[in-house]
Amino acid sequence: MTPILSVNFFATEAGKEPVREWLKDLSAQDRKTIGEDIKTVQFGWPLGMPLVDHIEGGIWEVRIKLDNRIARVLFVIVNKTMILLHGFIKKDQKTPKPEFDLAKQRLKTLRGKK
Repeated sequence: MTPILSVNFFATEAGKEPVREWLKDLSAQDRKTIGEDIKTVQFGWPLGMPLVDHIEGGIWEVRIKLDNRIARVLFVIVNKTMILLHGFIKKDQKTPKPEFDLAKQRLKTLRGKK
């Protein structure tokens, strides 16, 4: 089966990949669960709830259920590529504004590179 989307990490001008670094700090089981959910999006796009939700503008979220908490990976689609902008452990019902603002800032940076 061929993936519908390729997947890339957002990279800063310094070459850092914040989502990759965030994932490295998680347990192996959490990384596996998050990776499987991202892969589901990669092979099944377009998807909707409960796994994927549109946030605002071009930003979407992968809604991940871990053993005892919830994670979110915010992403954008550019030319059939899923670019992972930001990942975090969700602590509130609503996506916190600072988390979303960070994803929006990374999207602006990404668009500025074009």
